[in-house]
Amino acid sequence: MIWILVLDLLYWRECRRSGLVFGGLQLLLLCLTQFSVVSVCAYIALATLSTTISFRIYKSILQAVQKSDEGHPFKSYLEVDVALTPAQMSAGVEKIQLYATCLLKELRRLFLVQDLVDSVKFAVLMWLLTYVGALFNGLTLLILALVAVFTCPMVYEKYQTQIDQYLGVVRTHVSLVVGKIKEKVPGAKRKEE
Repeated sequence: MIWILVLDLLYWRECRRSGLVFGGLQLLLLCLTQFSVVSVCAYIALATLSTTISFRIYKSILQAVQKSDEGHPFKSYLEVDVALTPAQMSAGVEKIQLYATCLLKELRRLFLVQDLVDSVKFAVLMWLLTYVGALFNGLTLLILALVAVFTCPMVYEKYQTQIDQYLGVVRTHVSLVVGKIKEKVPGAKRKEE
C-alpha cells in the first residue's frame, strides 16, 4: 500500500502532490545547507504551530459570528489513535534486526575477502567515494539524490526502450572486462557449486 503511494509520487501520477512533496523536501534540504538541524526543526515547529493556532482562532471567531456549534476544528485528528501496538513494534524491530544482520554479514564477507573480486570491487567503490566526498558534502549529495529520485523514473518510463538498449551494450562490455580480469587475477575465479 505504501509502495504504491511512493511510486505514484515518484512517477508524478498526481502532479500537485508530487510537486508539494518534492518542493517541500528540496526546501528542507536547502534550509539545512544554510541553518543547523536544530534551527530548521524549530522553524518548522514554529511555522506549524503558527498555522494551527491561527486556524483554531479563525474557526472560533467564525463559530462565534455565525453562532454555530461545530466544535474544535482538529477534533477528528485528536481522536485518532496513534499508539503503536506491541505487535507493530515487534514487527518493526524484527525488520531492523534482519536488515542489520544482512548488512553485517555482507560487510564481514567483503572485509574478510571471502570473494576476492567482490572485495576489490568494494575497494574501488570506496576509493571512488573518497573523490566524491572531496567534491560534495552530504547535503549536496542528498539534494542530488532527491532530484534523481524524482526525475529518473519519469525519464526511464518515457525512454525505456532506448535506455534498455544502451544498458544492454554497457552490461556486455562490463561482463567482458570482468571476465578478462577474472582470468588474469589468481584466486579471482569463483568456486563451482
